[in-house]
Amino acid sequence: MINFWSYDIEYKENRSKFLKIFDKTYKSGQIFFGKNLENFENNFKKKYKSKYGLAVGSGTDALLISLMSLNIKRGDEVITASNTAIPTISAIVNSGAIPILVDIDENYLIDISKLKKSINKKTKAIIPVHLYGKPCKMDEIIQISKKYKIHVVEDCAQAQGAKFRGKYVGTFGTFGCFSFYPTKILGGYGDGGFILTNNYQLYKNAKSIRFYGIDTVDKKNKFFNKYYSNISGVNSRLDELNAKILDFKLKKIDTFIKKRRNIAKIYHKELKDSSLTLPQSSKSTFDVYHLYNVYHKKRDLIIKRLLREGVQTRIIYPYPIHKMKGYKKFFKKKSFPISEVRSKGIFSLPIYPNLKIKDVRIICKKLKNVLKSLK
Repeated sequence: MINFWSYDIEYKENRSKFLKIFDKTYKSGQIFFGKNLENFENNFKKKYKSKYGLAVGSGTDALLISLMSLNIKRGDEVITASNTAIPTISAIVNSGAIPILVDIDENYLIDISKLKKSINKKTKAIIPVHLYGKPCKMDEIIQISKKYKIHVVEDCAQAQGAKFRGKYVGTFGTFGCFSFYPTKILGGYGDGGFILTNNYQLYKNAKSIRFYGIDTVDKKNKFFNKYYSNISGVNSRLDELNAKILDFKLKKIDTFIKKRRNIAKIYHKELKDSSLTLPQSSKSTFDVYHLYNVYHKKRDLIIKRLLREGVQTRIIYPYPIHKMKGYKKFFKKKSFPISEVRSKGIFSLPIYPNLKIKDVRIICKKLKNVLKSLK
């Protein structure tokens, strides 16, 4: 069986190093907020050319804390793409705001041409989602945000290392939010997230919010680093063990991305003449291929036959947000036709750094045979 994703090879290659990290971390007696976290935060923000950065408990928390830092409150509106993961919407709702969806373009990203129509006096932020590892058109989004004086919180959960016109995603907006869920570009051995910003006051807000509202930045505050809540906060911590593992893997991130792009290149070449709709590339973007997403009207049959041939795939995402019971109330009488059509035919092929090239070619061969059988 060719798995959709696996960490087995990576773990076997680095097991001795991981065990040393584990041993050294626990011998230090510091489980949270120690040197491992501090070093990782410094290295991550330097890597992506941002002034400030802090690690949190998850990518979802990164979005929520960013919105809370902007003082987003009940009744405010936050715009995002209709084709996204649940966490994007749950962060908006849990901040107290109302989620406003915009349909997607041919790249599964927020449709810029429809974005302006959703902005009104209640709009406080836009969350562009760099889905599947492909950057949104950030120049146009930033231009719109400046015109209407609203914040941009980038959802980079699937796009760490991706670039738009040579600049890293996560550094265009007020905040850039990342995820270290195990399957992500930089995957941990547990959960985790990160927030980038160039605004000191917002960084200070976010750092306080992640730790119950306790101030750990401003030494002039008489309640600095004391068990005293300055603002309403949450509990969102990246522990020392995962911080060290992520710091270790951060040094390899460019190699991880290179391998993903190489696998995508093979898929492009082998499947370009098939009946699949493949991801589109652009000269203005550097895509990192967190997922290699394709489209076909007979998806369910293809997936079933591939599984029979020993190839796992995934549907990301099978149900549009506005059709889900948990969020239907926000989108009554709303229709997002492109998201609805694409959700019925999208599926993802295996793509991760330790996927063997010989297995990629086997996947292509089996997939092409399945597609031929459909004619």
